[in-house]
Amino acid sequence: MATYKKRGNKVKKGNQSKIEDQSTTAEVFNTLDETASRSEQWVEKNQKIIFTGLIAVAGIILAFLAYNKYIVEPKEKEAADELAFPKRYFEEAQNTSVSVDSLFNLSLNGSDGKYGLIDIVDNYGSTKAGNLAKYMSGIAFLKTGDYENAIQYLSDFSSEDEMLSALAKGNIGDAFVEIEQPEDALQYYVEAANIKDNNFTSPLYLFRAGNIAMELGQFDDAERYYTKIKDDYSKSEEAKNISIYIQRAKLAQN
Repeated sequence: MATYKKRGNKVKKGNQSKIEDQSTTAEVFNTLDETASRSEQWVEKNQKIIFTGLIAVAGIILAFLAYNKYIVEPKEKEAADELAFPKRYFEEAQNTSVSVDSLFNLSLNGSDGKYGLIDIVDNYGSTKAGNLAKYMSGIAFLKTGDYENAIQYLSDFSSEDEMLSALAKGNIGDAFVEIEQPEDALQYYVEAANIKDNNFTSPLYLFRAGNIAMELGQFDDAERYYTKIKDDYSKSEEAKNISIYIQRAKLAQN
Protein backbone atom coordinates (compact mmCIF):
# COMPACT_ATOMS: atom_id res chain seq x y z
CA MET A 1 0.00 0.00 0.00
CA ALA A 2 1.41 3.30 -1.06
CA THR A 3 2.11 5.76 1.70
CA TYR A 4 1.00 9.34 1.16
CA LYS A 5 3.66 11.87 2.06
CA LYS A 6 2.09 15.10 3.20
CA ARG A 7 3.88 18.16 1.78
CA GLY A 8 4.52 21.10 4.01
CA ASN A 9 3.80 24.73 3.11
CA LYS A 10 7.09 25.10 1.26
CA VAL A 11 7.44 28.34 -0.61
CA LYS A 12 8.75 28.07 -4.15
CA LYS A 13 12.04 29.77 -4.93
CA GLY A 14 10.44 32.11 -7.43
CA ASN A 15 7.84 33.27 -4.95
CA GLN A 16 10.49 33.65 -2.25
CA SER A 17 12.58 35.90 -4.50
CA LYS A 18 9.53 37.96 -5.34
CA ILE A 19 8.69 38.44 -1.68
CA GLU A 20 12.26 39.48 -0.91
CA ASP A 21 12.25 42.00 -3.79
CA GLN A 22 9.00 43.44 -2.57
CA SER A 23 10.40 43.68 0.94
CA THR A 24 13.57 45.41 -0.27
CA THR A 25 11.54 47.84 -2.38
CA ALA A 26 9.37 48.63 0.57
CA GLU A 27 12.42 49.31 2.71
CA VAL A 28 13.81 51.66 0.05
CA PHE A 29 10.57 53.60 -0.16
CA ASN A 30 10.35 53.76 3.60
CA THR A 31 13.90 55.11 3.74
CA LEU A 32 13.07 57.68 1.07
CA ASP A 33 9.94 58.69 2.93
CA GLU A 34 11.92 59.10 6.14
CA THR A 35 14.63 61.13 4.37
CA ALA A 36 12.05 63.34 2.69
CA SER A 37 10.30 63.83 6.00
CA ARG A 38 13.54 64.84 7.71
CA SER A 39 14.35 67.20 4.83
CA GLU A 40 10.94 68.82 5.11
CA GLN A 41 11.40 69.21 8.83
CA TRP A 42 14.84 70.75 8.31
CA VAL A 43 13.48 73.17 5.71
CA GLU A 44 10.61 74.15 7.98
CA LYS A 45 13.00 74.67 10.87
CA ASN A 46 15.49 76.72 8.84
CA GLN A 47 13.19 78.43 6.36
CA LYS A 48 13.99 81.90 7.73
CA ILE A 49 17.73 81.33 7.24
CA ILE A 50 17.18 79.92 3.75
CA PHE A 51 14.90 82.79 2.78
CA THR A 52 17.40 85.32 4.13
CA GLY A 53 20.22 83.63 2.20
CA LEU A 54 18.24 83.71 -1.05
CA ILE A 55 17.48 87.39 -0.56
CA ALA A 56 21.17 88.08 0.11
CA VAL A 57 22.25 86.25 -3.07
CA ALA A 58 19.61 88.03 -5.12
CA GLY A 59 20.74 91.33 -3.60
CA ILE A 60 24.35 90.68 -4.54
CA ILE A 61 23.39 89.84 -8.13
CA LEU A 62 21.21 92.92 -8.44
CA ALA A 63 23.91 95.11 -6.91
CA PHE A 64 26.47 93.73 -9.35
CA LEU A 65 24.20 94.37 -12.33
CA ALA A 66 23.37 97.86 -11.10
CA TYR A 67 27.06 98.63 -10.49
CA ASN A 68 27.93 97.62 -14.03
CA LYS A 69 25.04 99.50 -15.58
CA TYR A 70 25.17 102.72 -13.62
CA ILE A 71 28.86 103.01 -12.67
CA VAL A 72 31.17 100.82 -14.78
CA GLU A 73 29.54 101.32 -18.19
CA PRO A 74 29.17 105.12 -17.90
CA LYS A 75 32.76 105.40 -16.64
CA GLU A 76 34.02 103.27 -19.52
CA LYS A 77 32.24 105.54 -21.99
CA GLU A 78 33.48 108.67 -20.26
CA ALA A 79 37.06 107.38 -20.30
CA ALA A 80 36.83 106.46 -23.99
CA ASP A 81 35.54 109.93 -24.81
CA GLU A 82 38.37 111.57 -22.85
CA LEU A 83 40.97 109.37 -24.55
CA ALA A 84 40.02 110.67 -28.01
CA PHE A 85 41.88 113.97 -27.50
CA PRO A 86 45.34 112.73 -26.41
CA LYS A 87 45.09 109.74 -28.74
CA ARG A 88 44.97 112.05 -31.73
CA TYR A 89 48.27 113.70 -30.78
CA PHE A 90 49.84 110.36 -29.86
CA GLU A 91 49.01 108.86 -33.25
CA GLU A 92 50.19 111.98 -35.05
CA ALA A 93 53.51 111.81 -33.20
CA GLN A 94 53.86 108.15 -34.19
CA ASN A 95 53.43 108.98 -37.86
CA THR A 96 55.61 112.07 -38.26
CA SER A 97 59.18 113.13 -37.63
CA VAL A 98 58.39 116.82 -37.15
CA SER A 99 57.99 118.23 -33.61
CA VAL A 100 57.54 114.76 -32.21
CA ASP A 101 58.38 115.69 -28.62
CA SER A 102 55.80 118.46 -28.51
CA LEU A 103 53.13 116.13 -29.87
CA PHE A 104 53.96 113.46 -27.31
CA ASN A 105 53.92 116.08 -24.55
CA LEU A 106 50.49 117.22 -25.69
CA SER A 107 49.27 113.64 -25.60
CA LEU A 108 50.69 113.16 -22.12
CA ASN A 109 49.60 116.42 -20.52
CA GLY A 110 46.61 117.52 -22.58
CA SER A 111 45.69 121.13 -23.26
CA ASP A 112 42.78 123.59 -23.37
CA GLY A 113 41.13 121.87 -20.43
CA LYS A 114 41.28 118.47 -22.09
CA TYR A 115 42.70 115.48 -20.26
CA GLY A 116 46.05 114.07 -21.30
CA LEU A 117 47.06 110.44 -20.99
CA ILE A 118 48.39 110.94 -17.47
CA ASP A 119 45.07 112.40 -16.31
CA ILE A 120 43.18 109.51 -17.87
CA VAL A 121 45.38 106.97 -16.11
CA ASP A 122 44.90 108.80 -12.81
CA ASN A 123 41.13 109.12 -13.14
CA TYR A 124 40.14 106.11 -15.20
CA GLY A 125 42.98 103.66 -14.66
CA SER A 126 40.64 100.73 -14.00
CA THR A 127 38.81 101.12 -17.31
CA LYS A 128 39.80 99.69 -20.68
CA ALA A 129 40.58 103.18 -21.98
CA GLY A 130 42.62 103.90 -18.85
CA ASN A 131 44.60 100.72 -19.34
CA LEU A 132 45.33 101.63 -22.95
CA ALA A 133 46.37 105.10 -21.76
CA LYS A 134 49.04 103.40 -19.60
CA TYR A 135 50.54 101.79 -22.68
CA MET A 136 50.41 105.00 -24.70
CA SER A 137 51.91 106.97 -21.79
CA GLY A 138 54.76 104.49 -21.52
CA ILE A 139 55.55 104.80 -25.22
CA ALA A 140 55.32 108.59 -25.09
CA PHE A 141 57.69 108.74 -22.12
CA LEU A 142 60.07 106.35 -23.87
CA LYS A 143 60.11 108.49 -27.02
CA THR A 144 60.73 111.67 -25.05
CA GLY A 145 63.59 110.20 -22.99
CA ASP A 146 61.82 109.76 -19.64
CA TYR A 147 62.80 106.12 -19.28
CA GLU A 148 61.88 105.60 -15.63
CA ASN A 149 58.31 106.72 -16.25
CA ALA A 150 58.24 104.65 -19.43
CA ILE A 151 59.08 101.55 -17.40
CA GLN A 152 56.52 102.40 -14.73
CA TYR A 153 53.58 102.98 -17.07
CA LEU A 154 54.36 100.06 -19.37
CA SER A 155 54.73 97.76 -16.35
CA ASP A 156 51.28 98.80 -15.11
CA PHE A 157 49.75 97.99 -18.48
CA SER A 158 48.14 94.59 -19.03
CA SER A 159 46.34 93.15 -22.00
CA GLU A 160 44.87 89.92 -23.33
CA ASP A 161 46.20 90.99 -26.74
CA GLU A 162 49.42 88.99 -26.92
CA MET A 163 50.96 91.17 -29.62
CA LEU A 164 50.42 94.35 -27.63
CA SER A 165 51.71 92.65 -24.48
CA ALA A 166 54.87 91.63 -26.36
CA LEU A 167 55.41 95.19 -27.57
CA ALA A 168 54.96 96.52 -24.03
CA LYS A 169 57.57 94.07 -22.67
CA GLY A 170 59.94 94.85 -25.53
CA ASN A 171 59.68 98.59 -24.99
CA ILE A 172 60.42 98.09 -21.30
CA GLY A 173 63.56 96.28 -22.47
CA ASP A 174 64.43 99.29 -24.65
CA ALA A 175 64.02 101.61 -21.66
CA PHE A 176 66.34 99.48 -19.53
CA VAL A 177 68.95 99.60 -22.30
CA GLU A 178 68.79 103.40 -22.21
CA ILE A 179 69.38 103.54 -18.46
CA GLU A 180 72.21 101.01 -18.80
CA GLN A 181 70.62 98.05 -17.07
CA PRO A 182 71.35 95.37 -19.67
CA GLU A 183 70.49 92.40 -17.43
CA ASP A 184 66.95 93.73 -16.99
CA ALA A 185 66.74 94.56 -20.68
CA LEU A 186 67.71 91.00 -21.60
CA GLN A 187 65.04 89.56 -19.32
CA TYR A 188 62.29 91.67 -20.90
CA TYR A 189 63.47 91.01 -24.45
CA VAL A 190 63.32 87.26 -23.87
CA GLU A 191 59.85 87.56 -22.29
CA ALA A 192 58.67 89.71 -25.20
CA ALA A 193 59.95 87.19 -27.74
CA ASN A 194 58.12 84.33 -26.05
CA ILE A 195 54.72 85.92 -25.43
CA LYS A 196 53.40 85.55 -28.97
CA ASP A 197 55.04 83.31 -31.56
CA ASN A 198 55.02 85.35 -34.76
CA ASN A 199 57.32 86.64 -37.49
CA PHE A 200 57.46 90.19 -36.15
CA THR A 201 57.95 90.52 -32.38
CA SER A 202 59.57 87.11 -31.83
CA PRO A 203 62.59 87.57 -34.14
CA LEU A 204 62.81 91.29 -33.33
CA TYR A 205 63.25 90.74 -29.60
CA LEU A 206 65.29 87.56 -29.98
CA PHE A 207 67.74 89.61 -32.04
CA ARG A 208 67.90 92.32 -29.38
CA ALA A 209 68.28 89.67 -26.70
CA GLY A 210 71.17 88.19 -28.66
CA ASN A 211 72.89 91.55 -28.94
CA ILE A 212 72.55 92.24 -25.21
CA ALA A 213 73.76 88.72 -24.39
CA MET A 214 76.85 89.39 -26.49
CA GLU A 215 77.50 92.61 -24.53
CA LEU A 216 77.15 90.70 -21.26
CA GLY A 217 79.54 87.99 -22.40
CA GLN A 218 76.80 85.37 -22.52
CA PHE A 219 77.96 84.12 -25.90
CA ASP A 220 76.32 80.69 -25.80
CA ASP A 221 72.95 82.32 -25.03
CA ALA A 222 73.50 84.81 -27.83
CA GLU A 223 74.18 81.98 -30.25
CA ARG A 224 71.00 80.25 -29.11
CA TYR A 225 68.87 83.37 -29.68
CA TYR A 226 70.38 84.00 -33.10
CA THR A 227 70.04 80.37 -34.13
CA LYS A 228 66.37 80.34 -33.16
CA ILE A 229 65.83 83.25 -35.55
CA LYS A 230 67.54 81.31 -38.33
CA ASP A 231 65.62 78.09 -37.66
CA ASP A 232 62.15 79.40 -36.78
CA TYR A 233 61.86 82.81 -38.43
CA SER A 234 63.86 82.50 -41.64
CA LYS A 235 61.55 84.90 -43.50
CA SER A 236 61.90 87.71 -40.97
CA GLU A 237 63.93 90.87 -41.48
CA GLU A 238 66.29 89.85 -38.67
CA ALA A 239 67.10 86.56 -40.39
CA LYS A 240 68.71 88.17 -43.47
CA ASN A 241 72.24 88.38 -42.05
CA ILE A 242 71.76 86.24 -38.97
CA SER A 243 74.45 83.73 -39.98
CA ILE A 244 77.07 86.44 -39.45
CA TYR A 245 75.85 87.00 -35.89
CA ILE A 246 75.76 83.28 -35.18
CA GLN A 247 79.37 82.98 -36.35
CA ARG A 248 80.43 85.90 -34.15
CA ALA A 249 78.80 84.29 -31.12
CA LYS A 250 80.55 80.98 -31.86
CA LEU A 251 83.94 82.64 -32.28
CA ALA A 252 83.46 84.58 -29.04
CA GLN A 253 83.04 81.31 -27.13
CA ASN A 254 86.55 80.12 -28.14
